Amino acid sequence: MGNRSCSKPVRWSTLALSGLLVVVACAYTESPRGVIPTPGTEQASEAESANLNQSFQPLLEADVVYLGERHDSAADHRAQLEIIQRLQAENAQVAIALEMFQRPFQPVIDRYLAGEITEADLVAQTEYEQRWGFPWEFYAPILRLAQEQGLPVLALNAPSEVVRQVARQGLDSLEGDDFRYIPPLDQIDITNEAYQAFVFSAFGAHGAHGGMDFDNFFAAQVLWDETMAETIATFRQENPDYQVVVLAGQGHVVYGYGIPDRVSRRLESSLNQHIVLLNPPEAATEEAAIADQFWYSQD
Repeated sequence: MGNRSCSKPVRWSTLALSGLLVVVACAYTESPRGVIPTPGTEQASEAESANLNQSFQPLLEADVVYLGERHDSAADHRAQLEIIQRLQAENAQVAIALEMFQRPFQPVIDRYLAGEITEADLVAQTEYEQRWGFPWEFYAPILRLAQEQGLPVLALNAPSEVVRQVARQGLDSLEGDDFRYIPPLDQIDITNEAYQAFVFSAFGAHGAHGGMDFDNFFAAQVLWDETMAETIATFRQENPDYQVVVLAGQGHVVYGYGIPDRVSRRLESSLNQHIVLLNPPEAATEEAAIADQFWYSQD
């Protein structure tokens, strides 16, 4: 990702998941973004095969690929499956990292991948419906693929209980066992002023959220980012030959502010990261290049 700046008003924003996921965009200075058309679309009709192969090459070369989704978009999840399948066809060492699972439930995912429990058990024992709640069938094909192909799956997210506590009472309220599944306080960096400005624009556009303090709101967003980044970085340190494909909300990956920059900070080494936004809104594509590439799905 290139140099970031914010000189124009926010043109689009989305708040979801109890008001803590923020998707924002404003001005950004970078080389022109790429566009990955899906086979069969009008965009892909001219020299389809050659164009697709050229557009896809940066994903194949990346150490970490971020597929920024809208959680309620079936098209985004179909695109994720297609991209993972194509990456895995070229490289057997692919790991899938999922925002929608929280870190305490990693052992449950591992048991599912090993064939020790059923898919229904996986949903129940990860408390998926209570902690995420978007239709399971959006993600089920990806988990089935991982089990069939023996791909590692990483539970990325912080426990919702801890995130809610930070949103209500701030980072200083955390103590003791609260840190079991999240980074220590000195690794939770809330100093990025540009990121704060983006989040504040969305926060203000949607009201005060029942009197929620913005500083706590932003700290909760960053806690998500830092926890997911720590999980990815740790896996890469232990498995440097694996490519990691990250499925997360667009607000956690745009401009690199959320997860990608924090992964780079932890690894302190040359790391090829590639951010793809899936079916981004028109306002985002008109305003600036907020990712390395866009992926447009066939309707």
